[in-house]
Amino acid sequence: MTRRVVITGLGTVNALALTVEEYWRRLALGESGIRMVDRFDNATMGTRIGGQVPEFDHMPWFKDQKMARRMDRAIIYAHVSASQAMKDSGLEQGKFDPEMAGVTIGTGMGGVTTLQADDEVRMQKGHKRVSPFFVPMILPNTIPAYFAIENNLQGPNFTVISACASANHSMGEGFEIIKRGDADIMFVGGSDSTLTELIFAGFGNMKALSTRNEDPQGASRPFDKGRDGFVMAEGSAVMVLEELEHAKARGARIYAEFAGYGQSCDAYHITSPCADGAGASRAMRNALRSAKMDPTAIDLVNAHGTSTPLGDAGETQAIKRCFGDHAKSKLLVHSTKSMIGHALGAAGAVEAVALMLALVRGIVHPTINQQESDPDCDLNYVPNQAVEKRVNAVLSNSFGFGGHNASLIFKRFEG
Repeated sequence: MTRRVVITGLGTVNALALTVEEYWRRLALGESGIRMVDRFDNATMGTRIGGQVPEFDHMPWFKDQKMARRMDRAIIYAHVSASQAMKDSGLEQGKFDPEMAGVTIGTGMGGVTTLQADDEVRMQKGHKRVSPFFVPMILPNTIPAYFAIENNLQGPNFTVISACASANHSMGEGFEIIKRGDADIMFVGGSDSTLTELIFAGFGNMKALSTRNEDPQGASRPFDKGRDGFVMAEGSAVMVLEELEHAKARGARIYAEFAGYGQSCDAYHITSPCADGAGASRAMRNALRSAKMDPTAIDLVNAHGTSTPLGDAGETQAIKRCFGDHAKSKLLVHSTKSMIGHALGAAGAVEAVALMLALVRGIVHPTINQQESDPDCDLNYVPNQAVEKRVNAVLSNSFGFGGHNASLIFKRFEG
């Protein structure tokens, strides 16, 4: 018997909002969360803008208040998102089998905020002043591990690191774990906090970032002819995946069904995607095969859509290769990154939360900053205004440096 997987809880903190409802409200209105980054002196940098999470009090979300003060932002964001998702799902510790509940949360870079801060301490004050908590604060695997420790989740627990595909790989692996019977509940998603001087310098020096500093909210413009690079962001999102019968037995609210997962590698270049979209197209086809769905069954593609010249053109080609005539006739394509920027290893998860609400509420959020059409990007990107549409099935793309591609399919839950 095939085990079906459904989504029963959502949580997120990102540049637009600190709750799922506020996030959805602002997405539907086409608002931007991009602004000047103020965490370090960037006056001489080519890029000074980003999707910075607003400061907030994370302490109420932690049981161990002392430990909460010894965590990198990436761990904090993930813990808050996962705690929101757990609350939203109605799951209560002690009322499910802890050995059948696990966590997979992806990240692109782990605790780089702590890495840079403690290295500065070392250089200025000597090695003896480096925090004894430095190592667990920077280790990527502590992102899911800490949430498991606080909530006694004894099932599968690991971190996926595949650059900007990390969250999609994490969610896909959680899906497969439940399907094969290794868990009934999985907390899945992604978290990254990379708005540091070092990471900005690295991406800036490779000319990957937008330099539209005079217009922060107009800087992330996926598929627009004037796009000049991505806008780096931070944040986290976590979803609760649950085996269908387990969810039904406890009367859980179900957002959607997790239908398919596909992956591939471009095997082409360490940073550039295949111009013809062949690798990305394979990931999408593999997801369709996993879901046992025809391409025409997909109503909406949530694009990786980073606002880079090569990436957006290549993804457009990949969508055409995968969907054929359907791509130009009825398929909608949009990019959440136009409003929240690119949260790297967290991106796919933050975007998946938006897709859950699109399926439930019948609204497709826009791709903002669509001002000038690009002949290399000629699909329906839902320009500037949300559209009301019953969405039955969605496909979500995430692609990472190294040629990592991961595509997910979610569909309206029909019982």
